[in-house]
Amino acid sequence: MAGLVSNFVKFRGQFRPVAASTSHLLSIKRKNEQSRRHRYATNSSATKKSTDDDYDIIIVGGGIVGLASARELILRHPNLKFAVVEKEKHLAMHQSGHNSGVIHAGIYYTPGSLKAKLCVEGMDLAYKYCNENNIPYKKVGKLIVAVEPDEIPRLNVLWDRALKNNVKDVRYVGADEIREIEPNCLGLKAIHSPHTGIVDWQLVSRSYGTNFKERGGKIFTSFEVANFKMSSDPEYPVSVIDKKGVNLRCKYLLTCGGLYSDKLAEKSGCNSIPRIVPFRGDYLQLKPEKSNMVNGNIYPVPNPQFPFLGVHFTPRMDGSVWLGPNAVLAFRREGYKLLDFHPKEFADAIGFGGLRKLVFKHLSYGLDEMYRGINISAQVKQLQRFIPSLQVSDVIRGSSGVRAQALDAAGNLVDDFVFDGGVGEIAGRVIHVRNAPSPAATSSLAIGKMIADEVNTKFSL
Repeated sequence: MAGLVSNFVKFRGQFRPVAASTSHLLSIKRKNEQSRRHRYATNSSATKKSTDDDYDIIIVGGGIVGLASARELILRHPNLKFAVVEKEKHLAMHQSGHNSGVIHAGIYYTPGSLKAKLCVEGMDLAYKYCNENNIPYKKVGKLIVAVEPDEIPRLNVLWDRALKNNVKDVRYVGADEIREIEPNCLGLKAIHSPHTGIVDWQLVSRSYGTNFKERGGKIFTSFEVANFKMSSDPEYPVSVIDKKGVNLRCKYLLTCGGLYSDKLAEKSGCNSIPRIVPFRGDYLQLKPEKSNMVNGNIYPVPNPQFPFLGVHFTPRMDGSVWLGPNAVLAFRREGYKLLDFHPKEFADAIGFGGLRKLVFKHLSYGLDEMYRGINISAQVKQLQRFIPSLQVSDVIRGSSGVRAQALDAAGNLVDDFVFDGGVGEIAGRVIHVRNAPSPAATSSLAIGKMIADEVNTKFSL
């Protein structure tokens, strides 16, 4: 498939047959494992048969990509047994629950690219799904605003992309129309996308999980994967083992690990690159009495010299308005606070040559981002480019999110989908989704279809 990186290679795995003399001890061990599994299955029954531990496909990762893929697979193959395992107590606790909540229209992406196709298709599927499942959303629209003359040529490039990507009902507007749409916003030119919306993506993710369970799928929470290995069972040869020793068996395995996608891939012998590096984004928030300053999303024109988009204004479903974010290196992969620190994960990040190359290339930009994360006035100054009437007294500190940014060895941002399998015998039974780039939430149902196609092809379902 165009635009995909496929790297399925063979692995020197070995079967480890069990001696007959240990069968009684193994029987006791299996009963103990089954008892422990019962506590982790969110929809397990009071009693289990031994075959309840065996699945055709296990999906690792209870975020929006894993759940959308699981849902699509069970829709296509209702007679197969599926399970999702998730390390947290609840689904969608990380990137899927810590994001801007925007439903994107597909303006930014190169015409003909997979990202453009999936975003445009994904937006339509998202609205359809929300309508069918009574999930609230708002089509608040988006303005991409040029505030300086040198931004207009870049805005024109985006306008051309929007037309070629068949983004619905977009308009190229001038300063007066900008003020009609956003009375407090000053700009020279803008692209207006009326179908850009907002939604609670954590709620959507959990609805995917409910759909999956209603069709017979099982979800195991508090199941943190420790290892994958080939088992002695020829029918269900892949063992998925959690850190408490619980062992689930399957024929095939799909991982959608988000912030830990590279670490999951390494468990089946994959190369450590592309490496996931966590970048934290800190938001400001308009005080409640000031939330009427903004009607919809207000976004900057991206500068291709910098690796991230820049600050923007984003209304939320709860009526609040988020401002930002910045983009700084997080000191742990799930580090949502400034002082969250994990020594091993931090050392792993700064020891990666690709990150060091990225930092040196954008050192000034990175230092500015760090400063704006600490100094509210500096962040507000950036936001005043769009709404000059905004004051420091109008804002408070808001939420944070962590982005799983895939980097290659040269320090380039990996901006496409990456699939992998590993090495040896297990490689033919595993698909790792190592990178599902933004806007993965908007595109999630379309991505789920694409991943299901990949699963069907590789595993001959």
